[in-house]
Amino acid sequence: MLSESDNDLLTRTGSETPMGQLFRRFWLPAMLSSELPKPDGPPVAPRLLGERLVAFRATSGHVGILEARCPHRHANLFWGRNEEEGIRCVYHGWKFAADGRCVDQPGEPENSRFKDSVRAKAYDTHEAGGLIWIYMGPEELKPEFPSFEWTLLPDDHFLATKRFQACNYLQNLEGEIDTAHVNFLHRNLGSEEDEFVPKEILPPRFDEAGLLPPPFLARKQFDLAETDFGLVAMARSEFPDGEYYWRMTPFLVPSFTLIPSGYDAFNTWTAIVPVDDTYSVGFTVTWHHARPLNEAERLTVTSGAGVHALVDPETFIPIANMSNNYLIDRELQATSSFTGIYGIRGEDLPVQEDQDGPIARRHEEHLGVTDRGIIGMRRLLLTLVKDLQRGIEPPHASRPKAYRARSVVVTAPKDVSPVDLFVAGQPETFVASSISQSY
Repeated sequence: MLSESDNDLLTRTGSETPMGQLFRRFWLPAMLSSELPKPDGPPVAPRLLGERLVAFRATSGHVGILEARCPHRHANLFWGRNEEEGIRCVYHGWKFAADGRCVDQPGEPENSRFKDSVRAKAYDTHEAGGLIWIYMGPEELKPEFPSFEWTLLPDDHFLATKRFQACNYLQNLEGEIDTAHVNFLHRNLGSEEDEFVPKEILPPRFDEAGLLPPPFLARKQFDLAETDFGLVAMARSEFPDGEYYWRMTPFLVPSFTLIPSGYDAFNTWTAIVPVDDTYSVGFTVTWHHARPLNEAERLTVTSGAGVHALVDPETFIPIANMSNNYLIDRELQATSSFTGIYGIRGEDLPVQEDQDGPIARRHEEHLGVTDRGIIGMRRLLLTLVKDLQRGIEPPHASRPKAYRARSVVVTAPKDVSPVDLFVAGQPETFVASSISQSY
């Protein structure tokens, strides 16, 4: 369990908080590229890490993200006009470029130099992989953009989605790392079978239904390995033919994960970014490294059956949410579904959003061996945030090539090292100078 003070340290992410400062050392996804579809189009008002922002695509196509308040009288620039390489405040007409420079003050004398001394707070942006990214930290510490694999691929190789979650970011992040819940929260009921493996991650010789009789996957062993990007949580199950079944979930600092998807199949990356301390925005990207996504893979994204949520396209709020009890079907729960809720992400939302409120009281938990990955993630973040308080910058931010990683699902003889299996499952361009032995 965490102490109350450590729980506060991890879950409070405003601009003056230690964890808020740690987030600001990394490039973070802020929006989908599709939210700003054309130059000089309507601005958007994202909110991240407790800050109100305004985003706009300038005439050149470059995306600017500014603090929402106009430096003049603090009117919200979201109401402004996006025109000719800048956003113009509708209150008094002051205009700001994407880098924050004030480029026009219509009410001031024609020869005034006043505008040269006025600047809106602007953040660096980068557009890649269907997402608009933001760096909100000190300019002199800005890291190179991470080498996420899908950001280097053609557009038809990946799909990206966005959703909001009504809880602190840590509740979602812990759920992404938690392998133990897969065989319960996401299972279908069978008359004799005891364990469930999602169909999309079946090894070739599994039964097509994905159902296995006990005790093949009834108990797991859990290992962790430290890497240049963070941690790998490794879940190991016994197979009847003398092999192990491994499911490996990388955790990439500060709040990204790679969800195991299958044998030589697509990969899925998730990110959770605090909007504030009780609300978060999640991004999910599914890609295939070698070819365009096929129809079935695209359906896992668009249908809501997998880890991509079905959302209102205007608000990005999930269709199934707390206000409608996540559309739970109790008859379905009694007969064929462990939860009675549709979709993997749909099943995740209630247990994360209704987990003792929007900020869980972790000092009252009772953790077991199945929580090893969560414990390791918490310890790593606590180490990094406490180091930052002492002036030690997080080393992961300066290792962009290590972020070109994949999850791993594999069966192997029992004497094969899980670290070797993880490395073998990475792309040829993956760079990591150190991966510890599992512990």
